[in-house]
Amino acid sequence: MSIEAILLSLRLAGTVSVILLIISLPLAYWLAFTSWRGKFLIESVVALPLVLPPTVLGFYALVALGPHGGLGRIWLALFGHALAFTFTGLVLASLLYSLPFAVQPLVASFESLDRRLLDASAVLGASRGRAFFRIILPLAWPGVITAVVLSFAHTLGEFGVVLMVGGNLAGITRTISIDIYDRVQALDYAGAHQTALLLLLISFVVLSVVYGVNRRIWSPWPKR
Repeated sequence: MSIEAILLSLRLAGTVSVILLIISLPLAYWLAFTSWRGKFLIESVVALPLVLPPTVLGFYALVALGPHGGLGRIWLALFGHALAFTFTGLVLASLLYSLPFAVQPLVASFESLDRRLLDASAVLGASRGRAFFRIILPLAWPGVITAVVLSFAHTLGEFGVVLMVGGNLAGITRTISIDIYDRVQALDYAGAHQTALLLLLISFVVLSVVYGVNRRIWSPWPKR
């Protein structure tokens, strides 16, 4: 079992889940409360990674982040190197790949809120920002937990996008899933089994947390 690959994967998953939460909160709020008829187009773009093969998404991400891609050329001019085959490139590609796993739970939580509470807060003079942080966000807390946990777990186990964008550079882009692949290729089934078992246990814990939150087994509010 490669501790270096595990730590790199945890770092990647943690970074992506935090950034996705920051991005997804305003996006999910807008999708849940907007009356724009064309919002289904944005919803389709957000959900695209759910049906798109990881190799396809990874290929286009590699093209965009490479030295001849738009984003890659800008990064090259600013920092002297392209984004492909770097940890930063992995983060950007993983943000796209895991975006629906953060946005969709938040949208579902926001849409399930009682709109009368928001109307009452508006009548009492509360601004939209105050209503969001004092009413919407606390009531949607299970959705927030689900979004963070799912985006973390999905990023932790991704393979196709990581391999296409990051390759297999030890200490830089070799994640835990790539390490399993390398061990299988080297016929080291014992080592692959240990690492795969770790991912299996993590997945089980993640699903337990998600289902526990959704069933209100755990709640930040005291029971009456």
